[in-house]
Order: sequence, then C-alpha cells, then structure tokens
Amino acid sequence: MFRTPIKVTSPNKYISLNDSLFFVGSCFAKAVGERFRQNKFDTCINPFGTLYNPISVFSLLLNAINQSVPDDDTYLINQEVHFNYQFHSDFSSETKEGLQAQIKKTLKSTRNYLKHCNWVVITLGSAFGYECKETERIVANCHKMPAQLFRRRLLSPNGITEQFEQLYNALKVLNPKINCILTVSPVRHLRDTLVQNSVSKSALRLATHSIQERYPGDVHYFPSYEILIDELRDYRFYQSDMLHPSEVAEDYIWQKVTEYYLDSDAQQFIKTWNPIYKAMHHRAFRPSSEAHQKFLQNTINRLKQLNKQVDVGTEIHELEQQLL
Repeated sequence: MFRTPIKVTSPNKYISLNDSLFFVGSCFAKAVGERFRQNKFDTCINPFGTLYNPISVFSLLLNAINQSVPDDDTYLINQEVHFNYQFHSDFSSETKEGLQAQIKKTLKSTRNYLKHCNWVVITLGSAFGYECKETERIVANCHKMPAQLFRRRLLSPNGITEQFEQLYNALKVLNPKINCILTVSPVRHLRDTLVQNSVSKSALRLATHSIQERYPGDVHYFPSYEILIDELRDYRFYQSDMLHPSEVAEDYIWQKVTEYYLDSDAQQFIKTWNPIYKAMHHRAFRPSSEAHQKFLQNTINRLKQLNKQVDVGTEIHELEQQLL
C-alpha cells in the first residue's frame, strides 16, 4: 500500500435521496454541493456567495434565521457601486435600496429553506478574518477597499466554537430535525503564506473538533481536509494552480461522501443515475442518424423509469426536443 487511508466515521443518520441539503462556506462547499445537485438531490448552495471565515458564515446564517438585516454602517460605496461588508461582491447595486432589497430577499429565502431542510453542510476556509477598524466587525469581503481600513486577525478556536453554539441553538429552534456536517476546506490560502495557512487550518480543526465533542451525534465532521492533505498526498491530485483539488481528487472525496454518508437507496440511485447523466451529456457526431435517435429514445425510457424516485421531467423534455 502506497498511501495512508483516512478513517471516515459514518453519522448516526444517513442522507437519503429525499433529503434537502444546505451548503454554505468556501468554494469547496460549492464543489461538493454541485455534486449533490448533479445527482438530483434538493440543494441550496452558497446563497450568500463564497465565504471563508467562520464568523461571517455563522453571523449570516443567524441573520437569516432571525430575519435581522445588516446595520447601516456595513454598507459602502466603491466606484459608484453599493456593497455590504457582510456579503460577497455578488451582492451589489447602483443604489443602496436595491442592494437592501437583494439582501432582504436572500435572507428570507434562506430562512425558508433552513426551516424545512434536513442537513446543513458548513465548509470553513480560513481562520483569518479582516476586521473593519471603524466598526470592529469581521467582514466577509473587503470589496477592494483600501487595506488600511482593516486589520487582519486570527480567530481563536474558542471564539469560533462560541459563535457556532449560538447558531446551532437558533437552528434547532427553527428546525429541530436539522443535522449538521462540518468540514474544513482542503484548499490552501497562499495569501496567508503556507506557514500561516497551517496555523489557520489548525485553528479551524481545533474548533470543529471542540464543536463535535460538544454535540456528539448531532454535529458530524467530514475529513475532506485530511483526505486531500494526508491520503492524496501528491501534486497530481491538484489543479494547475497547485492549490485546488483536481477533478480526480474531487471524485475521490465524493466517493467517500457517498460511501459513508448516504443510505443504501441513495447509493444505488447514484449508480443508476451516473450512466444516464453521462448519456444525456453525450455530444453526437450526427444528431439525425438512426443510431443517435435510437440512443435518445433509450435514454428517455431509462429516465422515465426513475420518474417515481426523482423529478426528471426537465431532462426528458430536453431529450424529446432532439427527437426527429
């Protein structure tokens, strides 16, 4: 054996095909969430945009639960565009009122989703946060404002744990059936330098470990960070930037998720769905040929067999449009 397998502990409750999953946090949260969406799970992925530090993640979720809008001093204007320090730059408008409407709509839709979903998956990217000197608040995004307006701060494991406790208690009041999965993004942050990145990831792991011990059986930790850093310990598992996991690495991590976190029916569905999904994305050399038309009809028939398990109406319609 030329690698060290990471032991993954299964939760006391498995994810089923009918479950709804909410993903929030770093770009890795989006990558995993898209895998679930691709496999026909009901998902909500990063509605606030990409977030890296835990304080911003937890605060925005609390705002959504409590339907509390950001304070006026969190709004700013940069190059005649309105932004908010608590939100990603995806949230912007030519007017403050337009931005406030975007934020209010997102907070409301997020609360509605959290109220009925089964799983919240939180991916933490960095324990470093940028604090606005004027307000002494950690911001989610600096929006390219001058660096002298902020101070860089390493968040403590205890502070992260306390913030999560507030969020978790509020989540359980809103939705008692909700389950939580924490993970640390395996993506290194070169802006922190590799040495400081190690300090950051260590703080996140201490915090997630403490949280897991505080809520045994209710909060689960999935070791995506350890799988890439320790088990797939080779640059061939990274993209060309040598920071983000390659498609092969994401496939391997996804395999671990399905093996240890999904129930048997969901696992079986994915095995059935994958060849159909690939067939739907097959690009024909001659779309009008008899062979391809037969291929389309066979794929439609296979989709119809799955219609009782998941909604595949859109996929069937798209393929039927290609029939001659």
